[in-house]
Amino acid sequence: MAEATTVTVTQIRSSNGANHAQRETLRSLGLRRIGHTVEVKDNEQARGMLHRVRHLVKVDG
Repeated sequence: MAEATTVTVTQIRSSNGANHAQRETLRSLGLRRIGHTVEVKDNEQARGMLHRVRHLVKVDG
């Protein structure tokens, strides 16, 4: 079975001033603070969440 690909996501901006849905999206991705990095599976759901908060995070391959 093929190994699931992941992307590395780092929060680069504060969630202060973001709307409730964006804050909840960051929480769902597992991000807690500026500079925090997590790996998430590269699937449609994750891509949709990353699109919603694209101005607050940096995504690496």
